[in-house]
Amino acid sequence: MSQVLSPREVFLALVNGVAEGRWNELPELYAEQTHVEHPFHPLRAAALRTRDELREHFRPTGAGPTLRRRATNITIHETTDPEVIVAEFEYQGTVEETGEPFTMPGIFVLRVRDGEIVSSRDYFDHVTAARVRGQFDALVAAVRADGSTPA
Repeated sequence: MSQVLSPREVFLALVNGVAEGRWNELPELYAEQTHVEHPFHPLRAAALRTRDELREHFRPTGAGPTLRRRATNITIHETTDPEVIVAEFEYQGTVEETGEPFTMPGIFVLRVRDGEIVSSRDYFDHVTAARVRGQFDALVAAVRADGSTPA
């Protein structure tokens, strides 16, 4: 019988899995029924509620530049609820094709039960992510089309 991962261990598996491009492994960190939201996403993306939706979310498209990154400046805050952690971190890396360096900060609020993420609020720098992936202009156009342009 394998040992159940702690919330800290699940978070570290998640951010390091993203940094290392282990896309097929990432959905297995989540419960079959979960609730993952990105409250700061410029397009107010819908919550991801199943492992299958997460498989699609993490599926590489093959489009855009290659990002080399690592998770750094990790601080994990334990809470009075043993299932919940708040994790601050950054992805630091470079765009392989151009050598451009980038830093993308994030804060995740995770609830992990029985070694699986049952809910997550991911506060992430989506603008920088779009820029380094070559998708900034498309993001701006989509925000404008959505009528969500800032005042």
